[in-house]
Amino acid sequence: MESPSGSSIYVGELMHHRFKPKKHRFSYQVASWLLDLDTIEVLDKQLTLFSTNRFNVVSFYPRDHGDGSETPLREQINQLLHHHNIETPDNVSLLCYPRMFGYTFNPLAVYFCYRDEKLTAIVYEVSNTFGERHSYVAAVEPEEQSDDKRSIECNKQVVQRPIQQQANKALHVSPFFPMDCYYHFRIQPPGEKVTLAINLNDASGKLFTAVFKGLRKTITDRFIVKQTMLLPLQTLKVMAAIHWEALRLWLKGISIYPHTPRHFFFSHTRAETPKAKEKDFAPYASMNSEDAKYFSQNNTANRGKKI
Repeated sequence: MESPSGSSIYVGELMHHRFKPKKHRFSYQVASWLLDLDTIEVLDKQLTLFSTNRFNVVSFYPRDHGDGSETPLREQINQLLHHHNIETPDNVSLLCYPRMFGYTFNPLAVYFCYRDEKLTAIVYEVSNTFGERHSYVAAVEPEEQSDDKRSIECNKQVVQRPIQQQANKALHVSPFFPMDCYYHFRIQPPGEKVTLAINLNDASGKLFTAVFKGLRKTITDRFIVKQTMLLPLQTLKVMAAIHWEALRLWLKGISIYPHTPRHFFFSHTRAETPKAKEKDFAPYASMNSEDAKYFSQNNTANRGKKI
């Protein structure tokens, strides 16, 4: 699997579908940016309407991700992988929503980590509306990496089988789902297309699924203008959609699970390659890593700061 060349934008549809206890589905158009953390400064110099660490139409602030500190994001990912005994990557790309006119919210941001042009790790960074963040760190095993054995023919086109990973839920995200659940990830890594599919499951089966499918577009100032016109204030739209759909769920009479505030901002756990088909999964707590490790909250003053 070749490492992505530079940065790009993936435009497509994000779909949410709740299955239990009552069905509820919605979808909307979004544009996710794939940012090469090693060449992002070059992108800043090439574009007029994109900046790093300063206000612009589109801007990227590394402290919007990771532990929220001033430690370079690339270094944070290296440390996170090292903690979970995963080799240091040569290249890291982040799929996320950057700030638009100074505002962003990323329910999920995904790091794709490459070594020797092979995808060796994926980090799923989940943020909730309570100002908390958790990363699920997953090694991509050699048998999961791209090769002819993982290719399948679909409608006379050769496609790669998705990478599948699993992790116990460790962060309260939606008030309509309990904590005693686990995630099942299906990922088609960035190329001409990207697909992220996440199922939330409990002992009784699938509770919820979210799917993003996007097509690659080249980043230019002209495309930023087009994106801004078609998807104005996208991240505000995402936040508004979260609260609007929550209201609709509440009106449907779905039970609410209260949130217990944490005394720390950022945490992380290990995700694993599933050892069975998803329909055979049951929640499990035995992972190869220790329980969640927490970073000290010595930098939370940066969070929520207006720029």
